[in-house]
Amino acid sequence: MNAASVLQLMLPSFCLCVLMVGMLSYLGIHVIKREIIFVDLALAQIAALGALLGFLLGIPLHTQASFWFSVALTAIAAAVFTLSRTRESRVPQEAVIGLVYAIAAAAAIILIDKAPHGAEHIKDILTGSILWVKWPTVQAVALVYLVIGIFHFVFRRPFLLISDDPEAARAHGLNVGLWDFLFYLSFGFVITISVGSAGVLLVFVFLVAPAVMATLITDRLIYQLLFGWALGVLATITGLVVSYVADLSSGPLVIGAYAVALVAVSAILFNVRASNRAKALKQTGAIALAFALCLALLVGVGRAVGARLKGALHSHAHTAAVEPGHAAAEARDDAPGIHASGEVSPEDLPAVLAETRDVARLADLFDQFPEPQARADVVLRSLELDTAAGAALALRFLAEQPPLFFAETVVNQLDAHLPNPSGFDVSQPFDAAVNQEAAARITSELGLRR
Repeated sequence: MNAASVLQLMLPSFCLCVLMVGMLSYLGIHVIKREIIFVDLALAQIAALGALLGFLLGIPLHTQASFWFSVALTAIAAAVFTLSRTRESRVPQEAVIGLVYAIAAAAAIILIDKAPHGAEHIKDILTGSILWVKWPTVQAVALVYLVIGIFHFVFRRPFLLISDDPEAARAHGLNVGLWDFLFYLSFGFVITISVGSAGVLLVFVFLVAPAVMATLITDRLIYQLLFGWALGVLATITGLVVSYVADLSSGPLVIGAYAVALVAVSAILFNVRASNRAKALKQTGAIALAFALCLALLVGVGRAVGARLKGALHSHAHTAAVEPGHAAAEARDDAPGIHASGEVSPEDLPAVLAETRDVARLADLFDQFPEPQARADVVLRSLELDTAAGAALALRFLAEQPPLFFAETVVNQLDAHLPNPSGFDVSQPFDAAVNQEAAARITSELGLRR
């Protein structure tokens, strides 16, 4: 894929990340001042629970109806958080927030058991699929952020005063309970629309990490916003680029980039602000060396233990294979992962796909594995070997209405192998007019039989 195609693919996700960093780093400063760090995780989990509950009631995921259903649930959570913050409370508000998160997570796990492809939904909720977002999603997020941003700008004085000093706000005659509810409600709107694309974990990092780095650097709000936005954008770009180059999940890698940025900022500030910089530099080097040695020791011990256990298992398997009556097992040593019946074991599918050059064999593997992850992997491998055969499998896969993450992955790879974009919209059912037109166009261009 050339540079222009890469830019076209990643530009929507980059713009969405910039929007999220800008809005969430501002809200993160409020969260740090209020000392309610985990409110984002709680509201994000509530939003995810709302989307999942709506899905089980017949509301498709990633739709306007699903969004408003989630917002309704977050509004209830906003009321709970507002009521939990009182002057005479004996229980810290963070404890209430933690309980709400745990209850929402437990409820989501219970509902996941009832949802088809539950494991895929859990992964989508946690890590999202930000690398595959489309421009309509970016526009919707920008619109919500704009409305919330204007609201917070107009009423910035009461919001900031309550975050800085709620007692002073009460002394000025502000209704702290009302303003708290409005803060949590607006916060819930932002979190709900963000979780759908970025996932719970990445949204939490967008909220807290830039604000933490900015707070470490300066006490002035305007500079906190600028530093938080700049460092957040830099970390996000790094994570997205590495995820694309390494072909790894974008959400976790962006989180990893923020972790590196946090460590780097902390180390730089520690050395710059130290009265004895030479001593501070030595301490920083010693700490880094100690962590590196501990990590190397842990990895070395893990490999040694793993090799020993693997050797013991291999020895056991070899002994069993040479015993009478195990001729079939001995024959399978020449083709690891392939049973006597010719079927491939799930754990060996990636290795078999890497070695397969026959598209007909890939079609057989597609029929053998009904799981969306396995079928998506087969389709991607088929596209690498033969565009027409891969496109035929891709259309079969999309017709099954797979989970959104896998459908987006397949469509993006399909578009990369076609002379023109397919125009397939994974947010719509396969029998929708736009997707039927896309399928007909693919079939016609590649000479496939429908």
